[in-house]
Amino acid sequence: MQGGKTTGESMKEKASNVGASAKAGMEKTKATVQEKAERMTSRDPLKKELATEKKEAKVDQAELDKQAAREHNAVASEHNSAVKQGPTYSTTGVHGHPKGFHHGTGGTYS
Repeated sequence: MQGGKTTGESMKEKASNVGASAKAGMEKTKATVQEKAERMTSRDPLKKELATEKKEAKVDQAELDKQAAREHNAVASEHNSAVKQGPTYSTTGVHGHPKGFHHGTGGTYS
């Protein structure tokens, strides 16, 4: 069997990626709302600038977290596909005879 993702693994990865994107979107929105609140309540231009910088840092971090989650999901999906395929075994026993071949002595090769 080829080393590709199954449909189920692909769907799980996509669902996890959607969740990561949604979480990142929520974090970005929270950062924006918090920035606006801080800018509205402050008269100090320095504090307003600091609020904007905090927002940008949080937005950047949310994006980095989303990308890390996507990479993790891809690796986990590949790993799960490989594990599900399992190892391959030989179908021949001793002397190239198929396993379970009965020899004249009544014994079987395993």
